[in-house]
Amino acid sequence: MDDPGWHARRRAAQVNEEDYPAFRGPDGRFRPVEQVLPLEEGFIGGWNVSAPPSRAPSPFPSGNGANVGGPFAATPPPPFSQHLAQSGYPFVHTPSPILPPKAHSLHPLFDDSQQSHPSAIERTQSLTMKKMNPYLQFMCGPLLRYDTVDERGVWHGAALIVTADAGSIYEPSPAFTYSWDPDQPTSPKQHRAGRSVDLGPHPADPLAQPFLGSEGGEHFHGPNVQKQKVFGQEIYVYSGRGGTYTFWRFLIQIPLTNLEMKIHYTVNDGMEMDFFVPGRNQTMRMAAYSCNGFSAGLNPDDFRGPGFQSGYDPVWVDLLAKHAERPFHVLVGGGDQLYCDGITREPELQEWVNHPKPEEKKQYPLTQEMLSAMDRFYFNHYCQTFRSGAFARANSSIPMVNMAGKLMRCIFIDGFGSYPDDLQKAPIFNTIGSRGYFFYLLFQCFINISVDGIDDRPGAHPMKSLIIGGPGTYVPFPSHSFLAPVGPTAWLLMLDCRAERKLAQVCSQEEYKKVFQRLHTLPPGVEHLIVQIGIPIAYPRMVFLETALSSKFNPLVTLGRSGSWGLKGFVNKFNADAELLDDLNDHWTSKHHKAERNWLIEQFQLFACHRRIRVSFLSGDVHCAAAGVLKTLSKGKRVSAINPVSDYRYMLNIVTSAIVNTPPPNGVLTMVSTLSTKRHRTMHYANTDEEMFPLFVKDTDGTKPKSQYIMGRRNWCSITLEQAGDLLFDIRVEKTKGHGETVGYPIRAPPPRWTPK
Repeated sequence: MDDPGWHARRRAAQVNEEDYPAFRGPDGRFRPVEQVLPLEEGFIGGWNVSAPPSRAPSPFPSGNGANVGGPFAATPPPPFSQHLAQSGYPFVHTPSPILPPKAHSLHPLFDDSQQSHPSAIERTQSLTMKKMNPYLQFMCGPLLRYDTVDERGVWHGAALIVTADAGSIYEPSPAFTYSWDPDQPTSPKQHRAGRSVDLGPHPADPLAQPFLGSEGGEHFHGPNVQKQKVFGQEIYVYSGRGGTYTFWRFLIQIPLTNLEMKIHYTVNDGMEMDFFVPGRNQTMRMAAYSCNGFSAGLNPDDFRGPGFQSGYDPVWVDLLAKHAERPFHVLVGGGDQLYCDGITREPELQEWVNHPKPEEKKQYPLTQEMLSAMDRFYFNHYCQTFRSGAFARANSSIPMVNMAGKLMRCIFIDGFGSYPDDLQKAPIFNTIGSRGYFFYLLFQCFINISVDGIDDRPGAHPMKSLIIGGPGTYVPFPSHSFLAPVGPTAWLLMLDCRAERKLAQVCSQEEYKKVFQRLHTLPPGVEHLIVQIGIPIAYPRMVFLETALSSKFNPLVTLGRSGSWGLKGFVNKFNADAELLDDLNDHWTSKHHKAERNWLIEQFQLFACHRRIRVSFLSGDVHCAAAGVLKTLSKGKRVSAINPVSDYRYMLNIVTSAIVNTPPPNGVLTMVSTLSTKRHRTMHYANTDEEMFPLFVKDTDGTKPKSQYIMGRRNWCSITLEQAGDLLFDIRVEKTKGHGETVGYPIRAPPPRWTPK
């Protein structure tokens, strides 16, 4: 069928309004329950409602009908985000406050005269929100994604929105309209003194102030203004007891010019938003982050400084302030884009989660109710996280590229893939991971395999930067890596380190083969390759702790399994192994991955030497900032080190983590800092030395730091190319907990100046 919105319009038209007699608005129009019921205070992203069930085709490739459920919670789990307590009505925005009618009084302090008041028409004109035409009920978005720049200099990207069918009009299909002026240079915004924490309007954030018609927007008026309109493609329908919800994808193409350009866009002529694209000969400015959530047991308000609505926002507000001063073109998600640990609190999973015998838990049967609960959780949690606070402003104004990183809290269970094989294949555990990867592709990559397929040959897939690897080990999807230019001389590789992972493998040889085949097709003149790998590849070793926790003679594990001495939390909920063991097993420096790590580093060394391209690694995961260095080994005290500019083995590993989560305890930081002073001989056989870089010579307040190698504060990283050809990584570290303002710690990857071999 040629019309991509036909199915969505049919679903919207088939809603039985008589099933919801209590939910008609004052204008007589039918409204879905989500517009009139507040968010459940204790729930992450759902609504405690009861409505007739509705079904849609299953997203499973095998068509096993797992798509049942809805955005509601049978019983609310423990509080997750305290700021939801003030959420009010999530979709009916309240206009700017107007004084309520005063009680009748003759007292002179009460002025009941109408003479000084604006007329009703004037009031509505000044307070009416910018309306979409036709109207769409936003659940999430707009989200932006960068894909590639082709050989003709055309920028390719995409936008994604999620809409509630019952509250939306799909005739015609949703339209994404964008415009730009190729002759108008961008200019930085002027900021008031101090730091503003007013996030401004957003079309999907339930806590946002409305976008008022009187606020207007910036418009282009030049003679060469370009304007394009693309209609949405329906790539998925989520169906639950609250109704059906449609995912709309818009593919965007923008011919680059010599100038950096601001792109204005709207959805159905609604709220005006913008993003930036670089000049054709300009290297993109990037902002990298990881760990965008709080671990279980933490109170977000402990990280909320003065003026902020949430502990999630402070460092994101700092990133947005830098974006306003000098716009970023790409937002690099290095893993844990959201935390999904809360799935174990879903009511339908409690019997499995709390089952006392790990061996029986592995054989626990998977039910339809459990499948519904999984999809319900992922849908609600993604919508809530990606539409809320400062993060929502970032992902709607800076095109994203995201990886399936280490902990995969951004997908499913902490350490998925690094548990024993029998647990990974257990029905419930495996399905949690499979559904998590599906929703990761959908929300973060704008991909649905049942629509887009797995053919990554040129012209076959809508995402041109995609590299399909081997089949997933424990998920029914192949690995999805991405390779894209970020400038004429720089490229970015997002290596999928999760889909094929198992205890003794990070990526398969099939994935590596396809990735390096694509790398060797890079055009001449490329000087920098940034490889996003999630977990640090040059980082202090924890082998002694890994050995202790995996030992069957460890008394703490034994006591944890029995629940004695209050040590039940020392072991995980799934197979009663030590809680930290899956984290350590996930590391590149783990004994399970040591050989693969060393081989991979050698492959990048050969690639760098042959193509004369500087390779730099970017990672997160460890909740602190650091920089590791790989370089050519200097043999003997009298042998001077090779100048990094001429050393093809010189590779930085920039570690930026976390933008939201708390740093590790002081004891852990002290231990890691002590280990950072050790030089590792792991790769001396390959003439490669490894050490940590003493980046933090001063603390954020200018005093002497506790460690020059590890900084245990929230952070993110700015990446720019300097005129001399150096790639500048500026790790921005939060100055004071909860205040957001950051201090920069720059480190440079020099351009390659060796003779190719």
